[in-house]
Amino acid sequence: MPFGLGQGVAPIPGRGAARYDVDVKHPANHFFEHTPDTLAEWCLSAGMPRYRARQIMEWVYRHGVADANEMSNLAVTDRQALLSDMTFLSGTTMAHRVATDGTQKLLIEWDDGDGVQHDPREADLSVTETARLPLNGAPGGDSTRQVECVIIPAADAERKTACVSSQVGCPVGCKFCASGMGGLDSNLSAGRIVEQVWRLSRLPDVGRITNVVFMGMGEPLANFQAVVHAVRTIAAEWGMGISARKITISTVGMHQAIEKLGEELDLPVTLALSLHAPNDELRRQLIPWAEFTTIPQLLTACDKWFQKTGREITLEYILLGGVNDRPEHALQLVSVARSLRANVNLIRYNEVDGLPFKRPRDADVLAFQKALRDHGINSHLRASRGRDIAAACGQLRHEKNAAQAR
Repeated sequence: MPFGLGQGVAPIPGRGAARYDVDVKHPANHFFEHTPDTLAEWCLSAGMPRYRARQIMEWVYRHGVADANEMSNLAVTDRQALLSDMTFLSGTTMAHRVATDGTQKLLIEWDDGDGVQHDPREADLSVTETARLPLNGAPGGDSTRQVECVIIPAADAERKTACVSSQVGCPVGCKFCASGMGGLDSNLSAGRIVEQVWRLSRLPDVGRITNVVFMGMGEPLANFQAVVHAVRTIAAEWGMGISARKITISTVGMHQAIEKLGEELDLPVTLALSLHAPNDELRRQLIPWAEFTTIPQLLTACDKWFQKTGREITLEYILLGGVNDRPEHALQLVSVARSLRANVNLIRYNEVDGLPFKRPRDADVLAFQKALRDHGINSHLRASRGRDIAAACGQLRHEKNAAQAR
């Protein structure tokens, strides 16, 4: 398999130090961007009393209503102002699939080109991490403005997990992942991240969402401020009302961004590190961005996260048949996991058309997990969900593009 990586890119001329406030365009006056204060200010500017903001938020977040015509306790003139000046749902559902296990997946298209095409090297990174990351695929890759999100019900139906995207496409370019096959098109605004959660909550047989994971398309910490804003809205009592302890931010690993997240986000979210290899050499073959961040650097950042937040780290490890699922890899992973307060989440690979990686054998998966547990590592094997609807990250969008190309 062609795992070789090229050299790092040079800094972009005329582009200064990294920022955590990269501009992300979004629809004018998008409801899901608002906080109670900003919505109250808009209401005043539109000639409404401040308390209208509370009523509007109750309609959307408590009653699931995103049509001003149905907000019956608002004056007619206020509803007209909302209809003319407020954007509630800014995307269009292009596909909705339901799996035999109850998993549901949406493919959403943003019809106005959600912002300029961002070079991932100018993403929300720290000074030493910016301008060195590879541009894996040109901006505006194989499908512009389309993202996927998934609702995954547990077997007992009490736990319902929303998996959302943070970017259109992905700049990281993991060799086994469908999301990054076309590179990065743009960042999603906070409102469009929250909108995904809201849309999933309105699907048939879903009801209240209990958990949210940032494990869809994109690298969340490369869209830092929008993700932090979205997390606050998702966790807020006035917003989606989902406990911060039930929100997981998954990152491929930018060590200084992890440290900044621990300093800036004063909510008890869970941090998941997408490790996928137990040593730097193999990790660099699988994950291009690993060229610039070593596993020891990531472990140090994760330990700082734990010291700051008291929250245990989750190490995510996708098992690729014959690549990273050998007994020696399990023993190396034991050494990594022992170095910090962490649990290991093992994930069987879902095969992607056009990529050379294979799903691991069940016997190898069980042997890998046993090796971890025999050495005292808390490990879990994540159940594969929604395989019959291409529920793995980026697969549905990839299928749509492939069909259009034929």
